[in-house]
Amino acid sequence: MLPQKQAEEAIVSNCNETGELDAVDEKLEDNSKSSGFSVKSLLWHGGSVYDAWFSCASNQVAQVLLTLPYSFSQMGMLSGIILQIFYGLIGSWTAYLISVLYIEYRARKEKENVNFKNHVIQWFEVLDGLLGPVWKAVGLAFNCTFLLFGSVIQLIACASNIYYINDRLDKRTWTYIFGACCATTVFIPSFHNYRIWSFIGLGMTTYTAWYMTIAAFVHGQVENVTHSAPTKLVLYFTGATNILYTFGGHAVTVEIMHAMWKPQKFKYIYLIATFYVFTLTLPSASAVYWAFGDQLLDHANAFSLLPKNGFRDGAVILMLIHQFITFGFACTPLYFVWEKVIGMHDTKSIFLRALARLPVVVPIWFLAIIFPFFGPINSAVGALLVSFTVYIIPALAHMLTYRKASARQNAAEKPPFFLPSWTAMYVVNTFIVIWVLIIGFGFGGWASMTNFVRQVDSFGLFAKCYQCPKPHPVVPSAPLPPHH
Repeated sequence: MLPQKQAEEAIVSNCNETGELDAVDEKLEDNSKSSGFSVKSLLWHGGSVYDAWFSCASNQVAQVLLTLPYSFSQMGMLSGIILQIFYGLIGSWTAYLISVLYIEYRARKEKENVNFKNHVIQWFEVLDGLLGPVWKAVGLAFNCTFLLFGSVIQLIACASNIYYINDRLDKRTWTYIFGACCATTVFIPSFHNYRIWSFIGLGMTTYTAWYMTIAAFVHGQVENVTHSAPTKLVLYFTGATNILYTFGGHAVTVEIMHAMWKPQKFKYIYLIATFYVFTLTLPSASAVYWAFGDQLLDHANAFSLLPKNGFRDGAVILMLIHQFITFGFACTPLYFVWEKVIGMHDTKSIFLRALARLPVVVPIWFLAIIFPFFGPINSAVGALLVSFTVYIIPALAHMLTYRKASARQNAAEKPPFFLPSWTAMYVVNTFIVIWVLIIGFGFGGWASMTNFVRQVDSFGLFAKCYQCPKPHPVVPSAPLPPHH
């Protein structure tokens, strides 16, 4: 009998010749189930609906969990809750649009007998196949830049978090250390191999979120606590764009779908994952803001205010591990793009591919050292990159792909049951484009960049220890009286 991997490749090759996408997915899943139990298949080789759900939920919530109380202090409790729900729902909608466009692209290519053996489909290739090279370039530029800074944010968050356990080293030194640690993600081949990591990662963020909630209530409100937000438009829209960023895990949506045995089942996975994320983000952000109020304006990382004890240190360690996992999530699509550029994507040797991927890690490491601004960089990335990558481009791409009656008639996926009219879909997509362009990119971009520049002016580039407590001045002791 062929080993599992060889059997899968043979199935893909044979089925691609007949252009039967469903046959590929069903035979791969059946083959996976019939291969018997093994530790490798349990921990390493995943492609089920559950794997995709864990990947989406785990990828959505990482270090942003720690910055949401900071956002609440900028915009107020009510706005924070409403915008989380709003952006979570429209983010789920655009993830659905991406899944529809992926199925459309793959169905068309399967009819042309295109073979995807040893090839991972990515978002820019979907745009290229459906809308042409200009859209490919736009999608590639926004996606890669977003993933690049998403990886940068994970490194900054690692250094920020570990500092609250061990402050003998400054945050910049910790960034050097964790950059080296995160570079080991070059050895993880694809999203098939994140099964156990996604499961563990979601467990870690679940613990952290509920620790933050319970710790805030146990601590109680600080003396003379104030909740003055919103007070300034700059702060309000900076907080809003951080929330926009929270539900922006779409840059890896296509890669997660491609790792599934049946990508058609992805359609509502992101929405279900978002509902679970709400159970983590809403209670934790609300509780920490209730307890500390305006103090959070100067503490972008919630760990800096929560009392130091074993539970907090446990949450810090778990978040560090999860941020390592999220770094891999963000970097893996960049690895794929780089492999395709240098002609190494078809290489089967894990070690050769890992060596080829290393140049991707270096600029990420460098940028994390230049701009170590934890909360402000989240907002800047949200306004300038997530607004297009997650919301505007998918909505526009869907409208243009199905602008002709023939395309709508032959669509691989029809409109969903809750919005069965193509006209209604166009109305929703148009609203999303206009809203995010004006509120997210326009006002959000102005506010987040204004705040970002202020951080640079205050702390400078290559800041050694951003938002670290100032050391207490050493008071010289009085000289001892002369001894007689």
